[in-house]
Amino acid sequence: MTDPWVALEPGADPAERARMLRSAHETFTEAGTVTRPVRSVVAESWRRSARAGVGPDGTADVDLMDGDLGAYRAEHPLARVMPLFRELMGTFAADGEHLLAVCDANGRLLWVEGHPTTRRKAGLMNFVPGARWAETAMGTNAPGTAVAVDRPVQVFAAEHFIRRVQPWTCAAAPVHDPRTGRVLGAVDITGGDGLAHPHSLGFVQAVARAAESQLALLVPERPGQDALELSALGRDEAQLVVEGRRIRLSRRHSEILVLLARHPEGLSGDELLCALYEDESVTPVTLRAEMARLRRVLGPGLLPSRPYRLTVPVECDVAVVERRLETGAITGAAAAYTGPVLPGSQAPAVVRLRHRLTDGLRTALLTRRDPDLLADWAHAPWGEDDVDIWRALATLRPTAAVRARLAALESELAAPPDWTGPHGRPAATPSWRRSGSGAPTAT
Repeated sequence: MTDPWVALEPGADPAERARMLRSAHETFTEAGTVTRPVRSVVAESWRRSARAGVGPDGTADVDLMDGDLGAYRAEHPLARVMPLFRELMGTFAADGEHLLAVCDANGRLLWVEGHPTTRRKAGLMNFVPGARWAETAMGTNAPGTAVAVDRPVQVFAAEHFIRRVQPWTCAAAPVHDPRTGRVLGAVDITGGDGLAHPHSLGFVQAVARAAESQLALLVPERPGQDALELSALGRDEAQLVVEGRRIRLSRRHSEILVLLARHPEGLSGDELLCALYEDESVTPVTLRAEMARLRRVLGPGLLPSRPYRLTVPVECDVAVVERRLETGAITGAAAAYTGPVLPGSQAPAVVRLRHRLTDGLRTALLTRRDPDLLADWAHAPWGEDDVDIWRALATLRPTAAVRARLAALESELAAPPDWTGPHGRPAATPSWRRSGSGAPTAT
């Protein structure tokens, strides 16, 4: 396979590949061993499915029916682009005897439309609106796996984890909120072996991008009084957008707003003191003066006290990365991560948040083992000395440059404490990224 995300390349024999996949599937379900010709994306999905306790003879549960389903669909953001999905995919699905399906971020099917005969057949395996087709419930399948990995994905024949789904082929792509990057769900095309072609994968990806563009047109360009926008990644002084104004905050004001954004219910003065200051001798008077200055920056009515809180929602880039990590959207999380949270801050709560976010994303990248994502991290300022990332990258992409950088890092790691560098200068103390022992424990 030249493209690991494509199930069947042009010229391949569908029947022969399906036979080989059935054999590989039986080997995995009996012995837990992945054999050729299973693609890496499918092998990883099979392992996740098995860890989630999915059995190969399972059936989808229907979570929402009748009025509950209708109410949920009416309020879902993807309802606004269903006319676009039908316009772009409806004729293709009907003429090809395929199905158009749309699921939410939890893999629950919201709409299943298309050729009547195909719909009846799909109904026999509960591929129906309201049914839960998350990877953790139904194993490897295009809509469920697409939201799990936040990537367009194609699943062919016995690549499906559940046996009764193996006569089908599907391709799906995630759809994101254009403002926050949050995964809203996925759009899917499901049918027979005719969909096992690179074009079907590209088609659903293009439809998903069109839907995101349409959603962007429906979102106000500026949130104004409805929300604040806070950018705190990779910068010591955060940027705030309020009522169309871009404000560069001081370091202390940056720390305060990051913490209040994470606590919409508010924080007491004592809680903020503990979160912001290592020095226990700092008095409440100091904090009150700082909050008074911040009120003047924000404008009237946005920062009341008792408790200190913001009166409008805040969309923070830190929260975007966290949401994507929580939903398994590692690619999206890495794309949104533009650096550590307020890297110069020594506020105890900010330090803990910085370590937690960096460690979570770093661990996810090492687990995913995507060479492109690892390379992006390794060549970023915050990853250039991360020996574990460079080791993983050298395993997957052992170019001369990667091997040379890894050798240099490991040489520094092995150097004795009194080792001196060139020109007699003392060598820098290796950071936690060079240690090979993981990230520091936040205290």
